[in-house]
Amino acid sequence: MEHNVYISNLFDIYSSLFTEKQTSYFIDYYFNNLTLSEMSENYKVSRNAVFKNIKDTENKLIYYENNLKIYEKKEKLKKLLNNYEKNKEEILEILE
Repeated sequence: MEHNVYISNLFDIYSSLFTEKQTSYFIDYYFNNLTLSEMSENYKVSRNAVFKNIKDTENKLIYYENNLKIYEKKEKLKKLLNNYEKNKEEILEILE
């Protein structure tokens, strides 16, 4: 469950980097809770094709985050902003 939340959060950040097909598959699987079988019927492709597309999208999300670290920085900033005065210098370092 925690993995799904993490992947969904990454998708919120990096979704504009994906094709319409990748986006549709991802949204149907993660947000609309469709099964691979339901999706394969809807898209008229094999269940394996749907699975591969979703896995590729997940792997790309992780790749983007490992390189760009937008989600990581966002989470770090949230924590620091909770105690802004105490963490002011560290916040400024991240923003540079």
